[in-house]
Amino acid sequence: MRIYSPDEETLQALRGSNIELTMDVTGETLQSLTDPNVATDWVHRYVTSYSQDVNFKYIVVGNEVHPNYDVAPYILPAMTNIQNAISSANLQTKVSTAIDTTLVTDSYPPNNGVFTADASPYIGPIINFLVNNGAPLLANVYPYFAYVNNQQDISLPYALFTQQGTNDIGYQNLFDAMLDSIYAALEKIGAPNLEIVVSESGWPSAGGDGALVDNARIYYYNLLNHANGEIGTPKRPGRPIQTFLFAMFDENQKPGAETERHFGLFNPDKSSKY
Repeated sequence: MRIYSPDEETLQALRGSNIELTMDVTGETLQSLTDPNVATDWVHRYVTSYSQDVNFKYIVVGNEVHPNYDVAPYILPAMTNIQNAISSANLQTKVSTAIDTTLVTDSYPPNNGVFTADASPYIGPIINFLVNNGAPLLANVYPYFAYVNNQQDISLPYALFTQQGTNDIGYQNLFDAMLDSIYAALEKIGAPNLEIVVSESGWPSAGGDGALVDNARIYYYNLLNHANGEIGTPKRPGRPIQTFLFAMFDENQKPGAETERHFGLFNPDKSSKY
């Protein structure tokens, strides 16, 4: 599971569960974590203090940060300091950052994918850090938004994994095409072997075009089967795709577009939606 801040009540609840945990650093702490001493204290408080009975998989430094964001200069220094503190504690937890697919352009066909001119100077050193530390790149992949923004060229079955057969470039679904466009961008930046972990993917059940309970149910069901299978993507065939479903609960008080409040597998009262 993934949590977006080091919530100590949640960490206490996870003790002894053996659930693999991915935990984000909150945005407001990023600048302070460029100080190695602060990063060491942060790791001690939120990671090593729980590491004997909480299974930390990844620490995420920055979620969908773009190169023009105020916090962008802090991402790599904070990643470096947190990784150093984790390594000093003899833990195997990996440190990464989560990007969104708008950092990649020319994504169709997927082999043409390349990081944008603005993103390349920002993401390049981060990619080098990940390669040197044996950590994956995390990416939030949302076929829903690609479909909604280009319904003229993208069919609903292609977005929901229900298309019969492959298209003229060999893809059966939009998820694979989006993921492979990031792999293509990594190849062009000199990291052909870097693994991608899909750190968010989901489909809203209300609030917008195609945002229906039935569509969301189909998407989550098919995504689970696809990610857990041995098919992979055309660029990375024959292996499962580590994927986090977004989200566990509807966020009925979340600001922004109506769809943002309807990605949960469960309702706010904890009842199951599907």
